[in-house]
Amino acid sequence: MEFRFLLAAVGLLTVGTAQANENSNENETTTIAPVQIEEVTVTAAKTGHNLSMQPISATVLDTEILDAEHITAIKNVSSLAPNFYAPDYGSRTTSSIYVRGLGARIDHPVVGLNVDNVPVLSKDAYDIETMDIERMEILRGPQSTLYGRNTMGGLINIYTLSPLTYQGTRIGLEYGNGNTGRYRASHYARLNDRLGLSIGGYYSHSSGFFENLYTAKKCDWQRGGGGRFKLQYYHDGLHIENTFAMSGVKQGGYPYIAVGASHVDYNDPCGYQRLALNDGLTIRKSWRNLTLTSITSYQYLDDELRLDNDFTPEPFFTLTQARKEHALTEDIVLAGKSGRYHWLAGAFGFYRHADVHAPVTMGDAFFHSVMPPQAPSLAWENSALTVQSRFSVPTYGAALYHESKWTLNRWELAAGVRVDYEAAELDYRNLADAVYSMTMPRPGIPPVPGELHYNSPGRIKQDFLQVLPRITAAYRFHRPFDHVIYASVSEGHKAGGFNTQMFSEIVQQEIMSQMMNSDITLHASDVITYKPEQSWNYEIGTHLSGHLCTSLENRIWMGASPDAPTSGWNIDASVFYIDVRNQQLTVFPEGQTTGRMMTNAGRSRSFGAEVSGSLRLLADCLHHRSELELTAAYGYTNATFLKYTSGANDYKGNYVPYAPRHTVSASATYRIPLNHNHRSVLALRVGTNGAGRIYWDEANTIKQSFYALLDASVRFERPMWSVELWAKNATDTKYNVFYFVSMGNSFLQHGLPRTFGVSFNLNI
Repeated sequence: MEFRFLLAAVGLLTVGTAQANENSNENETTTIAPVQIEEVTVTAAKTGHNLSMQPISATVLDTEILDAEHITAIKNVSSLAPNFYAPDYGSRTTSSIYVRGLGARIDHPVVGLNVDNVPVLSKDAYDIETMDIERMEILRGPQSTLYGRNTMGGLINIYTLSPLTYQGTRIGLEYGNGNTGRYRASHYARLNDRLGLSIGGYYSHSSGFFENLYTAKKCDWQRGGGGRFKLQYYHDGLHIENTFAMSGVKQGGYPYIAVGASHVDYNDPCGYQRLALNDGLTIRKSWRNLTLTSITSYQYLDDELRLDNDFTPEPFFTLTQARKEHALTEDIVLAGKSGRYHWLAGAFGFYRHADVHAPVTMGDAFFHSVMPPQAPSLAWENSALTVQSRFSVPTYGAALYHESKWTLNRWELAAGVRVDYEAAELDYRNLADAVYSMTMPRPGIPPVPGELHYNSPGRIKQDFLQVLPRITAAYRFHRPFDHVIYASVSEGHKAGGFNTQMFSEIVQQEIMSQMMNSDITLHASDVITYKPEQSWNYEIGTHLSGHLCTSLENRIWMGASPDAPTSGWNIDASVFYIDVRNQQLTVFPEGQTTGRMMTNAGRSRSFGAEVSGSLRLLADCLHHRSELELTAAYGYTNATFLKYTSGANDYKGNYVPYAPRHTVSASATYRIPLNHNHRSVLALRVGTNGAGRIYWDEANTIKQSFYALLDASVRFERPMWSVELWAKNATDTKYNVFYFVSMGNSFLQHGLPRTFGVSFNLNI
C-alpha cells in the first residue's frame, strides 16, 4: 500500500519527460513554479540562489504558487514539500514541524527559520504571518554546518519583496466562513537609483470553528496584526538592508475534545497572546572575488499562555505562563573564489535571555483525584492552591564554520565543518503560602487547620560543544539536459534544554510530602534536563529539468509559434538514511499527571524517499495561448526506534510518534486567456494534499490513518487586480491533527472543516 502513493506521484511527474531540447537554461531554479530572482532582490549569504544546481533537497515556492495556495505562514506549506509536515493545532505558540521522521513539539525546533537572512531563535514565534513573500525555500536534511543549532531537520528561508526591484502599492482583502478575514496593504518606493523603502501592515481575524460546550462559545477565535518597514541601499557592490517587523496575536485556543465525546468541554479560560519585534541589519560588500556579509539582529518576544491543563469541566489544574525574552545575534560571512575553488568562512554568536512567570493553580478536584483512598481530604481556603513559579533562562553560544568547494569539470566536491558551543542556565524559584484544613477519613474527628509555606529555589547549568562536518559530491550532466546527481553525508545537532513544565509535578509531590509526610518519587535532577540530539544523514539525490521540444509542442498544441515560451518540466528526487542518537521526544508521564516533558530515546533510525516536480504545457485554445501546469510531491518516511526503554516498556521497533509515514500533494492549474492581448485570464485550479499514517504514542496503539484534503479555486486576473473564489477541504474530510493524555484522560483535536471564501488583490 505504501508504494501506491509513490507510483501515482511518479506517474504524474514523468509525463512528457521522454523529449527534451538543447535549449535548457542552466540558471533555471527547480521550483514548483519557476521564478527568476535578481541578485539585489535576495541577499542569499550562504546557499546562493540556484538551489537546483546544488547537492541539497529543496522545495522553492515563488510568488505565483504562494498566492495560489494562500500561503502566509509556515503551517500553510504543510505537505506541499515532501516529508514536510507542520500541523495546525493548539495555539499559535505551538509550531511543531516534522521532517523525515524528526520533529519537536516543545522547546527547540528541528527546523530553522530565517526571514530575509535573519534567524528566528524562538520556535514559539515561528507561527507568524508574513506579507509580500517573494520566495520561500524549504531545505530538507541537516543544515548544521552553515546554520548551526536546531537545523538538523532542515531550514526554511523566507525572502520578502525588495523596494529596489518592485515599486507600487499592494492591497489584499480576503473573507471566508467562520467570520475569517485578512486585510493587508503595502507600498514600495524607489527613492533614487540607490535607495528604496517599503512599508506595510496587515490585520486578520476569525470567530473560530469549534464550540466549547461549557461556555457555548467558539474557543478557537483569534485576532492578529503586524507590519514591516524595510530600507535598502545598493551601490557599487555595497548592499545595506534594514528590516523592522512587528506582529501581535490574541486568541482563544486548544479545541481539544475528549476521546468519545463530540464537543470541546472545559471550564477554565484558555488563550494565548503574543507581541514579537524583530530588527535585522544586513550589510554586504562585494569585490571582484570576495564578499563580506554581516547580519545583525535584535529580537523581542512578550507572550502569555493560559491553559486549562485537564481540559474537563472540573476545577482540576490551570497554568499561566508569561514570558519576556530578548535576543541578539551576529553572523559574519566571508566568501571568496579563485578559479575553480570557492570557499566560505564565518563566525556566529547569540545571546538570549528569557524571564518566565508561570503560576500553577491546583483545585480541590485535583487533590481529590491524586490522594490515596484512605488519605485525609484537603480543603483550601480559596478552594485552590496557587504555586508561583519563576524562571530565568540565559543562553548564549558561539560558532566558527568553513566550507570549501572545488569544481573539476563536471564534478563539484565540497567539505565543511562547524565548531559550535552553547551554554544555558536555569534559575528557578517555586513559592506557595496557603491556609488549609485537613479532614481525617474516620468520623467524629474535627478538621485540623494548617498552613503551608513552600519555598524551593535552585539553579541548573548545561553546556554543549559540537563538531558538525558535511561532505558532498555532485555530478552535472551538460546539455541537452540540466541535470545534477549528488550525494551527501552530514551531521545534525539539536540543543539540549530544560523541562520547566515538569515543575508542576515536582512541586505537587514536594508539597504533598511536606503536608502528608510521604515519599518523593519525582526529583528535579531526574526530569528537568534533557540531552542534545545528534544525527548522521546520508543522502543521494538528483535535480532534473528541461523543456519539451518545440516541434513536439507544435504537433500536439495547435499552432505554437517557434518564438513562443516553451513548455518545461522539472523533477527532484532523493533517498536518505538518518541515524539518530538521543532523539528528543515529547511525552506525557503515565498516571494522574498534567505535565509534559522532553526525554531522550536511546537511538532511532529513519529512511525514506522524496520525489517532486512540475510540468508546464502551453497550448492554443480558441487562438489564445493557454497554459496547463501540473505539480506533485510525495514523501515516504520510515522512522523507528532502535533503542528506547521507558520504565517497564520497551519500544524497540515501534514507529516514532507524530511523524507521518506519507506526505502527498498534487495540483493542476489551467490558465485561459479571455482576449487576444492576454490582459484578462481565467485560472482554474484543483489540488489535494494529505498525510498519514501518524502514530500518536510510543506504543503505536493510537494512530491517524492517511487522509487527503481537496482544494479548488477560480480566479479572474487583470493586469492590476484579481478576484478569486476558493475552497479548502472542499469535501469536509474528518481527520485529527493531535492526540495526548492528561490526568489519565485522552484527548484529540480535529482538523479544520470545510472553509471557503473570496479574495481580492490590487496592485497599482
